[in-house]
Amino acid sequence: MVVYSRTWWCYGTTRIGCFPSAKPGSSGTSKEVPIRVTELPDTRIGASQHPDSPPDWWIYRGTGRPLHDIRLADRLPDPPPWRTFRGATLPERDVFPPDDGEIERKLGTELSYSARNVDEHEVEMVNAALYLRRPLLVTGRPGSGKSSLAYRISRELGLGRVLRWPITSQTTLKSGLYDYDAIGRVQAAAAWKELAASGAGTTAEVPIGEFVRLGELGTAFLPRRLPRVLLIDELDKSESDLPHDLLGLFEDGEFAVPELARDARRSVRAEVFTADPGYTAEIEHGRVRCAAFPVVVITSNGEREFPPAFLRRCLRLETRDPDAGQLAAMVAAHAIDPDGSRAALIEDFVTRSAGVGGLPADKLLDAIFLATSGAYRPEDDAWPRLVDSLWRQLNPQGP
Repeated sequence: MVVYSRTWWCYGTTRIGCFPSAKPGSSGTSKEVPIRVTELPDTRIGASQHPDSPPDWWIYRGTGRPLHDIRLADRLPDPPPWRTFRGATLPERDVFPPDDGEIERKLGTELSYSARNVDEHEVEMVNAALYLRRPLLVTGRPGSGKSSLAYRISRELGLGRVLRWPITSQTTLKSGLYDYDAIGRVQAAAAWKELAASGAGTTAEVPIGEFVRLGELGTAFLPRRLPRVLLIDELDKSESDLPHDLLGLFEDGEFAVPELARDARRSVRAEVFTADPGYTAEIEHGRVRCAAFPVVVITSNGEREFPPAFLRRCLRLETRDPDAGQLAAMVAAHAIDPDGSRAALIEDFVTRSAGVGGLPADKLLDAIFLATSGAYRPEDDAWPRLVDSLWRQLNPQGP
């Protein structure tokens, strides 16, 4: 008898990856066999689910609160063989640089969200990216909360400061990986030679690592036991070559610093600066190799198409405009309407946003802050004009 087991992986409303497995020694006789199927709970958007009982496979839950009941190191399974990376010497323990209040500035205070405030498809895709060690490409309108996803992931999973790499038309792969101060090194070498010739001062040459600083992208790929969170913000603003240039890094999980590699004959290890203020890292043989692939969140406003080769290497998520419940939670998290008295303003914002094709959520925060600061008077004719100006549509082609 052949015994089959089947696992459903649920992404949105589509089930993929149903692989039957047979025990060896089967007779090969063709006959009907009962198949026992175990399905995960229905986690589609809008499905009824208790917020305190997420599916067992979820690590990230989308609540915006640090998870005190689990440790990522205990819950995160080993990567697939094709996404396993062998980093250089690992540190004795992972030290996550503090975010210096950046996460709270982006998200507000820790808040227990109700079930309606969690986009379940978004949570599923984040967890899929964690399991598969793949970048997550998040596409949506400006102001729809794409970038805040990276900060929610970091706060929930305790992964420290988010490494944000903002993209412009001038951004290159090298600028994200590292910067080498060639002029500074030449000047330091000349000063050292003068001192050595005069016999005054120290005779120790300044190490080359003093002139190398890893960028946000490069810092994210330093070898660690647990991943860093890397936010590649607005990739659609880049030149056309950058998505192609990222392919090798995403596939191999490593990159070279040629200036350090050339110097490796004199010194195998070099201590360099990182994108984390006040932190340094050791690089061996001029090459950075990750051990834990970073949690990569790539945002795009959808202003351009990316090459198929790049899209194949990413998981993709389309964001939706936040509903009234999610907006109310955002307002409460920023503690600007603690008594919930501005519910009508939130509903007005949702209606206005739907009518003009979308408004950035931070415009609602601006309006409520003004209203709670004394600018709002029910009998004041100036308030509607002020709101109209605050909520002016950004798209000049709209109605």
